[in-house]
Amino acid sequence: MAVSLAEKNFLSVLDLTRDEIEEVWRVAAAQKSGEISADEQRQVAPGRSLALLFDKASLRTRLGFEVAMNQLGGDAVYLGPMEVNVGQREAVGDAARVLGRTVDAIAARLFSHDDMQVLGELGGVPVINAMSNLEHPCQALADLLTIREHKGDLTGVEVAWVGDGHNVCHSLLLIAGMFGVNLRAATPATYDPQTDIVEKAQELAGESGGTITLGSDPAAAAKDADVVYTDVWISAGQEEGAIRRRTDFRDFQVNEELMAHAKSDAIVLHCLPAHRGEEITDEVLDGPQCAAFDQAENRLHTQRALLTLMFS
Repeated sequence: MAVSLAEKNFLSVLDLTRDEIEEVWRVAAAQKSGEISADEQRQVAPGRSLALLFDKASLRTRLGFEVAMNQLGGDAVYLGPMEVNVGQREAVGDAARVLGRTVDAIAARLFSHDDMQVLGELGGVPVINAMSNLEHPCQALADLLTIREHKGDLTGVEVAWVGDGHNVCHSLLLIAGMFGVNLRAATPATYDPQTDIVEKAQELAGESGGTITLGSDPAAAAKDADVVYTDVWISAGQEEGAIRRRTDFRDFQVNEELMAHAKSDAIVLHCLPAHRGEEITDEVLDGPQCAAFDQAENRLHTQRALLTLMFS
């Protein structure tokens, strides 16, 4: 392989170059199609181990990494809150040093991005951000691979983000900026993505030929869109503000009325889990335009490809 990610952390979309992300997608597609056979995949990581350090519940992320390591001939060790409880039961720096002496890589799903950075600095092995409060870069890899599978060349693809300007939106902004995507994000007032993330995404878009725009009108964002993307209104840890959030986001539901503003062949993405009847309706999530389950499958393929390049 021309590109290796050995000894490299993946804490942010910005930790990989455009060429490195293209290589992740190339390997993911080759493994997914069988061009790289199952036997070849099993030779990637025999005797290697991946620690899954999770402070949050997970289906797609944990499943993707565990299955990927099994398919690559290695092992994944799950460490949940009861085992570690980063920052409370044990200092993150201490946990990082122990893990780095025991495993070959770490995938961490933590509340605090600051803790994620400490893990990356002190772990001594590659650390993958499997989600923090700032970014979800693994999700972004699967997002754009899914868009490319359905729409072809990413340059000029019109993507509407409808909902919260949070971690998933942050990573989407950055990767969209890198690849020339025209991304319009519609968020309620006070739920905008972070200014520094937006500015960096716009800088990248200026170099790639894409555009990054913000607004508060879902219909305007969805107008003539190739892709409409949403996420839950109430993420883990935000339950206390659930009533207010449902009020603030009530006009940001992805439904058939909103999809009428998009192109007739537009696809719908959702990083899941979905709160049906809140941010998205059953009709859309179960409808012919929905690609959210392709997107979920691609979490496995992109995470496996990422590990392949880290272990190469």
